[in-house]
This record gives sequence, structure tokens and C-alpha cells, in this order.
Amino acid sequence: MTCSEPSLSRVFLELGPFTVYWYGVIIATGAFLGLWLATRESDRLGLKKDVFVDLVVFAIPIAIIFARIYYVIFEWEQYAGGTWWDVFAIWQGGIAIHGALIGSVLTAVIFARVKKMSFWQLADIAAPSLILGQAIGRWGNFMNQEAHGGPVSEAYYNNFMQYLPDFITNQMCIDGVMYHPTFLYESVWNLLVLGFLLWFRRKNPRRGEVFISYMMAYSVGRFFIEGMRTDSLYVVGQLRAAQLISILLIVLGIALIVYRRKTGLANKKYNGKKVG
Repeated sequence: MTCSEPSLSRVFLELGPFTVYWYGVIIATGAFLGLWLATRESDRLGLKKDVFVDLVVFAIPIAIIFARIYYVIFEWEQYAGGTWWDVFAIWQGGIAIHGALIGSVLTAVIFARVKKMSFWQLADIAAPSLILGQAIGRWGNFMNQEAHGGPVSEAYYNNFMQYLPDFITNQMCIDGVMYHPTFLYESVWNLLVLGFLLWFRRKNPRRGEVFISYMMAYSVGRFFIEGMRTDSLYVVGQLRAAQLISILLIVLGIALIVYRRKTGLANKKYNGKKVG
């Protein structure tokens, strides 16, 4: 198989001593498009546009902080021997989506209480935005040549990877070895989940079930894709953290749906209307 060295730079722009990386630009683009999608749905439901603008002002920095804390905790040995500044160098990669989700959910819960709104309504509106941001954000991993899988076989390359655009295959060639573009697999899966969620919420689902469906559907794809990656965070031994959390989220999602339907919580209305 042909394996050309990558030609794409991690740097988006250099202004004197300041360097702007593609990683940050792509993450910011995902956040912006996610916010745009959420405000469109807010309009449909008759909510004020500034609700989600106010929410993301807090949610984005908190999500990034939690995502970094989560990653550093599991990779502490990598940072313990370096300088303290390395802990904050997120432009070099090293943030975990599950940490970001924990930070985002906690922020949304507190925000909803302060604003006297339904957390589930905010979560249902935000779910497609979250998965859209994740689909876009994976391309930041691509630019950093991280979150990839193991080496590909000759047969796999001939049957699949050779048909991908050159800029992808070249970027997945690292030190002369071609790796699985797991960032691409997850990005495509996330877009499929996005399509499902956009369709599902138009069907007027029960309260909270758009968000719960997002949580479960993302976890299904992440479980299988995580098994291909070479940079997984581990809980103990060979137990991958992301796979364990994916299983827990799927089980939790099923339990929440059953519990909320049996207790009638899923049938409550938002602002006097039964909407998804």
C-alpha cells in the first residue's frame, strides 16, 4: 500500500508569538453550529433565543475544563513527570468527550434551576447540537493525528481506504504506518445519530427521550469504535474507560425511559404544551 507522509499542518494561523491551531478552530466551529441549531429549535418551541446563548457562555468553558480534568486524571502518569503547564495545553489534544458531557449536564442542571426551566426541555433541544459538535470536533483529532485506530491491513486498505480522499489517507500515515481513521468512523456515526434525532424529535416524543436517545445511540457507536483505538483511557488493566461508560449510559438510558414512563414524568408538558 502507498503511505505518503501527511501534508496538513496542525497550525491554522501564526500571528507573531501567537499560534492558532486547527484543533481549536474546529472545536469552536462545532460549538457555533451547535448553538445555531439549538436556537432554531428554540424558535420552533417559542423559547427566547438568548436562553441557549446564555447557557453556552457557561457550558462551553466548564465542559472544556471537565473534559481536560477527566483526561488528565486517567493519564496522570503522562503529566506527573512534566511541567505544570502541560496540564493546560489542550491545543495539543487530550480532552475526553465524556468529561465534557459531565460538565455540560451539570451546568445545564444548575442553569435550569436558576432560570426555573425544565432541564429535560433544555436537554432535548441540545441533544442534536451536542452530537453535531462531536461530529465536527472529531476532525480536530484528525488534524492532530490522534484518536486513530491500529495499523490497517493490506486487504483493508485495498478494499476501503484507497477510496478515501488522499488528504485523509495521507494524514493517517504516521511514521510510515497507515492507521484506521477512527475519527472518521465516529464522525460518520455521529452524523447518522444527528439525522435520527432530528427525525425523532419531530415525532413529538416523550419528555426527555430525545436526550436519552442521544446518550444511548452515541454510546453504541462509541463502544465499538473505542475498541479499535490505540489511545484509549483505561480504568484498570485492559478495561477501557469509554467502553465501560458507554455500557453504563446505555443501561442508564433504558432504566430512565422505563422509570419515567411508569411514573408519568415522561408525559409532563413543557410550558403548557406537549412537545419534544
